[in-house]
Amino acid sequence: MALVLHAASNNKNGYKALIAAEYCGVKVELVKDFQMGVSNKTPEFLKLNPIGKVPVLETPDGPVFESNAIARYVARLKADTPLFGSSLIEHALVDQWIDFATLEIDANILHWFIPRIGFAVYLPPAEEAAISSLKRALTALNTHLASNTYLVGHSVTLADIIMISNLTLGFNRLLTKSFTSEFPHVERYFWTLVNQPNFHKLLGEVKQAESVPPVQSAKKPSQPKEPAKKEAKKEVTKKAPKPKVEEAVEEAEAPKPKAKNPLDLLPPSKMILDDWKRLYSNTKTNFREVAVKGFWDMYDPEGYSLWFCDYKYNDENTVSFVTLNKVGGFLQRMDLARKYAFGKMLVIGSDPPFKVKGLWLFRGQEVPQFIIDECYDMELYDWCKVDITDENQKERVNQMIEDHEPFEGEALLDAKCFK
Repeated sequence: MALVLHAASNNKNGYKALIAAEYCGVKVELVKDFQMGVSNKTPEFLKLNPIGKVPVLETPDGPVFESNAIARYVARLKADTPLFGSSLIEHALVDQWIDFATLEIDANILHWFIPRIGFAVYLPPAEEAAISSLKRALTALNTHLASNTYLVGHSVTLADIIMISNLTLGFNRLLTKSFTSEFPHVERYFWTLVNQPNFHKLLGEVKQAESVPPVQSAKKPSQPKEPAKKEAKKEVTKKAPKPKVEEAVEEAEAPKPKAKNPLDLLPPSKMILDDWKRLYSNTKTNFREVAVKGFWDMYDPEGYSLWFCDYKYNDENTVSFVTLNKVGGFLQRMDLARKYAFGKMLVIGSDPPFKVKGLWLFRGQEVPQFIIDECYDMELYDWCKVDITDENQKERVNQMIEDHEPFEGEALLDAKCFK
């Protein structure tokens, strides 16, 4: 009997066994026409795994479920497999990194992703915690990879296969370039491995997310309709089961047509936002004379608008690193606006409480509604449109663009740029 894997072709947990099979020269057949939420509810499937989780591997000796266990089984089918390392300590390190990939990377990616696509209640503090935990894990991974090409030893092991399978969902759907740039060794590791032949054969061309998915409302079971007549018999209706994480991920990975952003329907502007961002990034000296002057030469007051923002609760900013993380989280959640915005955020003061003030350039004449709807931080700030005919306001714009210090008589603790 051949090994048969029950999973959809785009199931990230199925990739683990399939890539391991490529490295070991083991033949694993992917079941045809597998449909998540349907195939795994049949009596035949439930005999393989009574709780209906995917993937499941059919073997001559019986079924195996749980994706890491399946991948280990496949890897061990080759007697001299290099996928567990070459010594007892390397074997232990492979298991260590498999656990790390599961508990620290995959779990936090899912805790961030699943609520955003509407399969769990979206709670901003929970998202903050997931992002913070993921960053902590990626920092540890980045440190390890600074002096290591692979997780264990000098070649691909099962730990790498499982780590990359878990990271692929993150890179595809959540982890934008602005996010992963903080972890250059993780970036190098990820892009190197996904382009290895045995990975590429299963994963295909991996594209990095351009923005974080906007928050969708949690999906609810459909409500039964009211009976048309009192005499009509009441039908017994069962509540729709909660969608499992695997179903949520696979549904989210299916391509959907993108709705047109209203800002794309505005008349063309003479200001090319990317040209301004490039000028800002490339100007290293004479910033006022080159970048600031260049900004006003490019600025189109008909196609764009400038806005000051002031944090409403500055008296709470008593700890410097907490304040900086607060601003960093705001900029991360603004990623959905990258195509339409440029921003500067200043953290002001040498002693607490610290003040947070910002300057934003937006496409159009108002703060875009889709940003207000999707980024909850917006309501934490007071917003005021810049009057560019007022020289004092215009000079304030200049100082915020160039991180002028002192700013309004106070030292700058930090200045962050969204571009």
